Amino acid sequence: MKIAVDFDGTIVEHAYPEIGEIKMFAFETLRELQKQGHVLILWTVRYGQRLDEAVEFCRKHGIEFYAVNKNYPEEVFNETEVSRKLDCDMFIDDKNLGGFIDWSNAWNMINKGDPFVMSEENPFTVQKPEKKSFLSRIFG
Repeated sequence: MKIAVDFDGTIVEHAYPEIGEIKMFAFETLRELQKQGHVLILWTVRYGQRLDEAVEFCRKHGIEFYAVNKNYPEEVFNETEVSRKLDCDMFIDDKNLGGFIDWSNAWNMINKGDPFVMSEENPFTVQKPEKKSFLSRIFG
């Protein structure tokens, strides 16, 4: 899946033009998504030096994006030939209707409801639900 990810308010807390504190589990989730084979694109309003700082910040935290503010690395923006809208399967952004859902919920939605527990020690431990017999499900 191709996923566009915002920076300010999503990967880090809002502090623009500075870089805010890292949101809990942001980089852990992004690294796991890449391990699963998802293509990540950084999609932000930052440009110039501020954009370079954000890209380098992510790189230092183990995330190298497939593309930045583009559909693919070689894309050259020309407003008469290319739309500014990305061709993605999903956007992770704090400007969603209802706001940012947090990284644990984003992980859960992307992985179609697979249960998990996040902790600082092991943020991606999948917990399989306990199997109960038919009768115990009915009678508790």
